[in-house]
Amino acid sequence: MNATLKDVAIRAGVSRSAVSRAFTDGASVSDKMRRKVEKAAGELGYSPNLLARSLTTRRTKMIGLISNNFHNPIFLTVFDQFTRALQERGLRPLLVNLSDETDPQNSVRMMREYSVDGVIVASSTLPPGFSKAFRDHGVPVVHTFGRNSSEPSVHVVGIDNVECGRMAARTLVARGMTRVGFMGGPEAATSTQDRQTGFTQEIAKHPQVTCEVSYADDYSFDAGRQEMLRLAQTRLAQAYFCGDDVLSIGALSALRDSGLSVPEDVGIIGLNDMEMAGWENINLTTIHQPIKQIIKSSVELIVAMLEEPDRAPEARIFPCSVVERGTLRPAP
Repeated sequence: MNATLKDVAIRAGVSRSAVSRAFTDGASVSDKMRRKVEKAAGELGYSPNLLARSLTTRRTKMIGLISNNFHNPIFLTVFDQFTRALQERGLRPLLVNLSDETDPQNSVRMMREYSVDGVIVASSTLPPGFSKAFRDHGVPVVHTFGRNSSEPSVHVVGIDNVECGRMAARTLVARGMTRVGFMGGPEAATSTQDRQTGFTQEIAKHPQVTCEVSYADDYSFDAGRQEMLRLAQTRLAQAYFCGDDVLSIGALSALRDSGLSVPEDVGIIGLNDMEMAGWENINLTTIHQPIKQIIKSSVELIVAMLEEPDRAPEARIFPCSVVERGTLRPAP
């Protein structure tokens, strides 16, 4: 049978309340007492029941980690880094798949049923109102990869997608392109809207450059491939900003199957700089998103909110940079 708190108390020669305090963060207990209890617990193989303790502390140490795009390989990296960072802080991630969810109230209800201490919404497509629903119900929330705003309604950590669009446009114009295209993800996604806004605004500054806009059904390889196959039946642009690495890789597949050479016939620039973008057979020119720093900052914020739930919302926006590889011709 598993050792109990009472067994540890008898072994250590202390009261059961002393054992409970020794395993409770912030509780009043001497270092000598804590060492004695930990030694007895180690000898008995005792582990505290965190769920039972949460009934007393009213803290579960569970953080809901919510996403709605499990088709994009970048989120394997995102989930790996998030779960590691939360566990290092003594928190327990609860991964929630909202791929088909549109009503934030259903998500709020689910998180409250699990009694999570806070929520991280890891999505570049969900609108700000989705995260705000958690805050309105008193649940600490951080929207990672959320929409940049000078007056955010919740904590936002991510990048300036409008500026990334401008960056991609400047990169193509600098290479002498006069016919360019924007191939975004779902048209309703906030990240698609902002990246397109920045891209078309910057292109509009150059009257000699024309711009075409199209959308894939999803941020996925298949959606990027299907949209580029459709475009290949028309007059293609000289280069495309695909708005996401996985769309770009799908587009590369379609172009090569159409007998076109990249970058000689058509150029591609993506966004994210996920690991496979640098693989030799892909070698994608892209815009680097500092995911590691974004996740670290998100975890710092959610931890701070557990102690200060009324902390005023802020936007932490990280700069991006172009990573030169092989899917765009060099600048003249």
